[in-house]
Amino acid sequence: MKELLKRLLVMLAFIPCVTFSQTVKTVDICVYGGSSAGVMAAYTAKKMGKSVLLIEPGKRLGGLTSGGLGYTDIGNKFAISGLALDYYRRLGKHYGKFESWIFEPSVAESLFKEYIKRANVEVWYQLALKDLKKDNGAITEISLVDPMNETATPTQIVRAKVYLDCTYEGDLLAKAGVSYTVGREANSLYGETYNGVQLLNKHQFPDGIDPYKKPGDPSSGLVWGISPATLDPNGTGDKKVQAYNFRICLTRDPANRIPIEKPKDYVADRYELLLRYLNYRGAGDLNHFLKMDMMPNNKTDINNNGPFSTDMIGMNYDYPEANYARRREITEQHTNYIKGLLYFIGNDPRMPEHHRKQMQEWGYPKDEYLESGHWSPQMYVREARRMVGDYVMTQANCQGREVVTDGVGMAAYTMDSHNCQRVVVNGMVKNEGDVQIGGFGPYPISYRSLIPKKADCTNLLVPVCLSASHIAYGSIRMEPVFMVLGQSSAIAASMAIDTKNAVQDIDIKALQNKIKMDPLADGSTPEIFVDNADPIAVKMKGDWKKEVRIGYGPDFLVAENAGELASVRFNPAIKKEGKYSVYVYVLPKYPGLAANTKVVVNDGKKEEVIQINRDQLQVSGQTSGEWKKIGTFKLGKDANVRIEGTGEPGKLVADAVLFKPEF
Repeated sequence: MKELLKRLLVMLAFIPCVTFSQTVKTVDICVYGGSSAGVMAAYTAKKMGKSVLLIEPGKRLGGLTSGGLGYTDIGNKFAISGLALDYYRRLGKHYGKFESWIFEPSVAESLFKEYIKRANVEVWYQLALKDLKKDNGAITEISLVDPMNETATPTQIVRAKVYLDCTYEGDLLAKAGVSYTVGREANSLYGETYNGVQLLNKHQFPDGIDPYKKPGDPSSGLVWGISPATLDPNGTGDKKVQAYNFRICLTRDPANRIPIEKPKDYVADRYELLLRYLNYRGAGDLNHFLKMDMMPNNKTDINNNGPFSTDMIGMNYDYPEANYARRREITEQHTNYIKGLLYFIGNDPRMPEHHRKQMQEWGYPKDEYLESGHWSPQMYVREARRMVGDYVMTQANCQGREVVTDGVGMAAYTMDSHNCQRVVVNGMVKNEGDVQIGGFGPYPISYRSLIPKKADCTNLLVPVCLSASHIAYGSIRMEPVFMVLGQSSAIAASMAIDTKNAVQDIDIKALQNKIKMDPLADGSTPEIFVDNADPIAVKMKGDWKKEVRIGYGPDFLVAENAGELASVRFNPAIKKEGKYSVYVYVLPKYPGLAANTKVVVNDGKKEEVIQINRDQLQVSGQTSGEWKKIGTFKLGKDANVRIEGTGEPGKLVADAVLFKPEF
């Protein structure tokens, strides 16, 4: 026996020893998630002289912005600043405009890649978070794995001084032990009125739509997509998550069109409620149940519309905290549901004939999403985890009843939630959870909502899954805002490194000043913006009133009679003399507007008069106004711009003036 054991030991000694190799990367700042926020954060951090690594679990940069959401949700463009605004200006240049908020997915992606290239940011693709280590409240390293094989031993280790979680899911913050929530808070928690369960009338079934497979027969079971859950009282908190979908890019250009075919998991019964809805309300056209917004080059950004559409209501509850494999399953289910819906509309004989013919004009663009079968790889994860920090943004912030002083970005969109469940109410099918409450101006987002509680983690910033209630998050969660917050977070991270402080302990005033004085993170001269609400820089003559419905910023000015001697003078604080392009914000859709508006540019020595004709102005579909270039002028320190009436009948509007340096 002893001799046999000796022989075995000798044999084992000659067996090659297999060791597992891991790559260790050390950087100043690690950005996890290549969303629009992630790209802008990585770009900013690199421009601030930091070593940076951007990690994207998928294959594509830009998140929803390059994933089909090309008809940008803005709210009020006053809220968009810094690199986010630069991004839409660069898109505008691509399309021959000053700004473009409507664009193709491929153009959006190429521009994100351009930012990465210009800053020389290192990007790792197809690697996802496996685990992390912390020491004394700070993340010391994260380990990464192929998300298609998440049980494998990690192949990459990243060590950084500060981390940014720029994912839509909040995976890094959760793994770091940071406090978070999923779902809807009860109204009572933060003193809100539009949180929790909300049975309202938007995107809602009309009374009378039967929920049962055999109409009038509860024993036959519910039609697909209807939950048997009992509806809780309005304002009740729960863990239900607002519906996801895909923002769909289609084209009707025959030369660029791929036919819409039946998906592999196609079940026609899933769309029974659409038939019942159309039979009840009348057929209409495709826009009654598909929000088809047109994009350049004859393409679409299609979103949910009406009671039954592209939102797969109630099928995403476990997505926020699911593992990677389960998330892929949910994503595939949503893909098949929406592709099936498009196929059903165009091919099912029960659909109205004109709908079928309309749908058959559309197909997937050959020149979009080449790497993913011409279908977006980015599901619209409207909401997943939300961090719970020392400060939680709530309805009171949105409506201006509570205003923070440590703002590092702004939001301006309607408090918006898509439906969370489809249930039976009084024998009828009803959707629950859709909320659309606006009527407020831009408001600041607290820096404290981007950082965890200090006891949770001292070197992490979270610009996407930030600390906000469900209903406040519905206003904040817009792609341009995420870009702004990503940039602000990267500046804060750099400051924390430079001062050797926790992210909770940086100088907020210094952060705000850096954001303001170097908006493009490249040391260039900032543009000068003068809004009508500025009491120092704006002087009025005549009878003016303020309105808040549309426009740029918190409000704008209206003179009822442009023929009277009414004028508004905008005085920019020009510190550096030189050439500036001057833009005036125009509102051609304003009712009763005079045919012409006079703009007088005083360069400090002489005046030049330019006339704006209302009928020659073009405004993008999702906004009420646009910047109109007046011209390029050499401006001195005493320069100013006046908006005046021409003596014609009609109303006169004065909103904002922009001075863009051209040196």
